[in-house]
Amino acid sequence: DPRLEGWPLMSSPFPTTFIIGTYIYFVTSLGPKLMENKKPFELRQIMAFYNFSVVALSIYMTYEFLMSGWATGYSFRCDIVDYSRSPTALRMVRTCWLYYFSKFIELLDTIFFVLRKKNNQVTFLHVFHHSIMPWTWWFGVKFAAGSGLGTFHALLNCIVHVVMYTYYGICSLGPAYHKYLWWKKYMTTIQLVQFIMITVHIGQIYVMDDCPYQYPIFMFIIWLYGSMFLVLFLHFWYHAYTKGQRLPKMARNGITKDQ
Repeated sequence: DPRLEGWPLMSSPFPTTFIIGTYIYFVTSLGPKLMENKKPFELRQIMAFYNFSVVALSIYMTYEFLMSGWATGYSFRCDIVDYSRSPTALRMVRTCWLYYFSKFIELLDTIFFVLRKKNNQVTFLHVFHHSIMPWTWWFGVKFAAGSGLGTFHALLNCIVHVVMYTYYGICSLGPAYHKYLWWKKYMTTIQLVQFIMITVHIGQIYVMDDCPYQYPIFMFIIWLYGSMFLVLFLHFWYHAYTKGQRLPKMARNGITKDQ
């Protein structure tokens, strides 16, 4: 997309790949080794600021996705990429890039786990999710920044993150606020509904006649992403809530200590 000429991180996929590779190495190997003989960092205030900042950013991105397409003309059906330089199209380009960049900010989730020696929370699902999103979104922004088919999952993800990081923010405020965290199971339900909606929405591409979306491979990747994470989150749900393997001691009172 020539409109992205000169934009940060957009010239090549290698900077994104390097950042993600460094992240994976740090959170799975280097970080735990460095922290092995050290006390966990106390990051409560930093984490509270971080989590509520992500809430604010997610609200802003939700608004921008709505105003650059979803509340101003997208149909939830065959919406192809608008490559024009109209104000609305350029607004969507900026929003897509910001969403892509926000995925680097969210890598701090895992870094905080490592610095606080919460290595049990550095799971495959967590690291894979945080790694695959910015990498695949680089290609999405570079070649197809916009369209309803390509951004519905991002809009939903922003809405879910408003809820999710509000939970994390309250949790990081300290034990006095844990009584307000009884709704974790419902938060996981919201995440599951998100992936169901993504899979159903993008699955339309296989039943719609003559939808001239410019990069069909992206539709397959989004469908694969939605269905794959639906399976992974169902697996998490089963072990966390059905078998109770990941529920902390305080869970019987409706309180969790993820943060």
